[in-house]
Amino acid sequence: MIGKATTATKRPQKSEAAMQVAVASASAPTFVQGRRSFFTYRDLGVSAASNGRIRAQVTAAKTGMSKPTGWHYHVCEAQFVYMLSGWIELEFADRPLLRLEAGDSVFIPGGLPHNELRTSDTFELLEVSVPADMGTEKCAPPETR
Repeated sequence: MIGKATTATKRPQKSEAAMQVAVASASAPTFVQGRRSFFTYRDLGVSAASNGRIRAQVTAAKTGMSKPTGWHYHVCEAQFVYMLSGWIELEFADRPLLRLEAGDSVFIPGGLPHNELRTSDTFELLEVSVPADMGTEKCAPPETR
């Protein structure tokens, strides 16, 4: 089995830069600037190791959200969120209110409008995005809300 998986692994094309191993230590975290001032963002080294193909970070609340973020979407291929602790509530057009708690996850395709409504006073979540450089654009609320 291991041999089959190894031979099936795609190798980078000569024009692609090779990816590296990334190791991040909780005892020596690297914090980076993020989208929201009321959260902290711990870089896991994946952006540099993947040459910008993927970003992985742990986002944590300094304090609970005092107001919704407002409707927005991300300029990326996709975003994946896995709740490590606490909770967050989000809304999407044509979907019921979504409350993610520890152990829950959500996959958000790039360009999909959503709104972060509220959070527990403290939380941690793992966020992965493709590509690493993910933009955020404000947008109007959907007509269904």
